[in-house]
Amino acid sequence: MSDAPRFDIDLAGFSADPYPALAQMRAEAPICHVPQLGATLITRRDDIHREEKRIDVFSSHQPEGLMVQLMGENLMRKDGDAHQAERRALFPALSPRIVREHWEGRFRTACATVLDDLAPRGEADLVADFAIPVSGAALCAITGLTEMSAREMDSVSQAMIDGCANYAGDSAIEARCHAATAQIDEHITRAMRRLAGSDDPSCVAVLMRAGLPEMSLRANVKLVISGGQNEPRDAIAGTAWALLAHHQALAAVQEGQAGWGQAFDEYARLIAPIGMSPRRVARRECVQGVTFEPEDRVFLMYGSAGHDEAHFTRPDEFDIFRDTGKALTFGAGPHFCAGAAAARCLITEVALPMLFERLARLELAGPSPFHGWAFRGPLKVPVRWRV
Repeated sequence: MSDAPRFDIDLAGFSADPYPALAQMRAEAPICHVPQLGATLITRRDDIHREEKRIDVFSSHQPEGLMVQLMGENLMRKDGDAHQAERRALFPALSPRIVREHWEGRFRTACATVLDDLAPRGEADLVADFAIPVSGAALCAITGLTEMSAREMDSVSQAMIDGCANYAGDSAIEARCHAATAQIDEHITRAMRRLAGSDDPSCVAVLMRAGLPEMSLRANVKLVISGGQNEPRDAIAGTAWALLAHHQALAAVQEGQAGWGQAFDEYARLIAPIGMSPRRVARRECVQGVTFEPEDRVFLMYGSAGHDEAHFTRPDEFDIFRDTGKALTFGAGPHFCAGAAAARCLITEVALPMLFERLARLELAGPSPFHGWAFRGPLKVPVRWRV
């Protein structure tokens, strides 16, 4: 175990709102051991940005880690050539060009269908009624699991990310995760039969054409599902909430003084949909006076990086005109999010502008509770609009 100073947390309180504790860590013990998580946390932005790239020390290869045990060994849990080989195999499904030429049109169709159903109602929960079906439909298309419904996609994705954040070892959460991965495997099997020999640009099809071993194909499709549903879902509903709660920011976007991308970037800095990345210590090393021992578990706290006072003034405020360039929303270095182009397109070019264009005088209709620290987003965003 590292010799970092101990920092105790209340797990329930940390899940309800991790930012006060993270601020205290940055101020008092920026690298600290949290026994309730069984990990040493790195909380300052510059430390995370620097150490994330040192894969010889902080390795993504975690054969005993939760993600590998629950989902299989995917590219996120590999480094060097092994990581790059699988990343290259997946790239044709997620490249900026294919997003622009192929997926964006599918995103718009899915979003229009959801809004056609919502518009006459006059009220809704933006999480359950908009963000889940929009992001779920987009992910069904991207993965190639088109026999899966959008809500089924959301359900299995949530079960997997709950499992990957289950550091307290809750057996019920683990069981739900195993059931979800089995459900996904059934859909992958059907998709592989349907897409064999095709030129489809979906993840299943491009990984088959790349000749990836079936176990690796299945693990990487699950990886795309685990990150490709919750982050767009939470960012769509969360950014909408932030704009509706800050009328001047919404007016700035609607009047062309700021863009939807700025709104998303600031929301993701303020409330990081993916709050951390786990690493395994590969060799003994001293960082900022803390000695790490081989096999130590380390969490790179992206959510804390976005609140680092060294880079962001008034970090707990939503400021759409803020320079968010130092935030680590999609990570950094060799493990920068492979699906970033698809996520940005769905969130900032499709879902948010179509939502606010279609629903006149959209406004909040109640409180929006947030939850989570490894993955964080609104549990609901009740709204109403003029019919």
